[in-house]
Amino acid sequence: MLRVLIADDQTLMRDGLQTILQLEDDIEVVAAAENGEEACRLAWEHRPDLVLMDIRMPVMNGIEAVKQIREKLPDAKVLVLTTFDEDEYILEALMNGAVGFLLKDIPTDKLLQAIRDAARGEIMLPSSIAVKLAARLSSHAEPASRPRFAGDGRASELKFTEREMSIISLMVEGRTNREIAQVLFMSEGTVKNYISAIYDKIGTNDRTQAVIWLKDMTVI
Repeated sequence: MLRVLIADDQTLMRDGLQTILQLEDDIEVVAAAENGEEACRLAWEHRPDLVLMDIRMPVMNGIEAVKQIREKLPDAKVLVLTTFDEDEYILEALMNGAVGFLLKDIPTDKLLQAIRDAARGEIMLPSSIAVKLAARLSSHAEPASRPRFAGDGRASELKFTEREMSIISLMVEGRTNREIAQVLFMSEGTVKNYISAIYDKIGTNDRTQAVIWLKDMTVI
């Protein structure tokens, strides 16, 4: 059973999410909070597997709540709820330990799949957000922490196989490993092996950073 905590200051959003999630046999909503401070308190009390965290909330915002929850409950995954006008907060949330983001207009079936994937450690980053983050990440990341092709003029030297390029294209669309496997008729384990090889070539093992830089590469 996947234990979920919902944090959102809008009653309609909070109740709607709870209703949707409670209909699933493998998901249990253990608590709901209307601000970041309450989310932290309830997280420490109930120790959920995953927290759905709004960003703009009174008392304590979602960014600070992500930081505090991850510090005290490192095994808990935090998936941030956002809208397009909040992308300035996304990098900070990632740096504080969020596993990804959901747009609030996401279809119900995609929402449920994203929650299950995030609980397993998959990075949830819609491609529209990845594009907006590319320039922002470039200005925040230290050169030593970037993939080795970033900023050193070597992107054109990287060589990917046809299969790797197919996987890269799906990665930058925000597809999970499971979705990539389904599209390419491969096992999920094989997809993971290809992605590991891609990571080796670009010099990072962080999926979020890899997706953002791959999106910005001239080879795509």
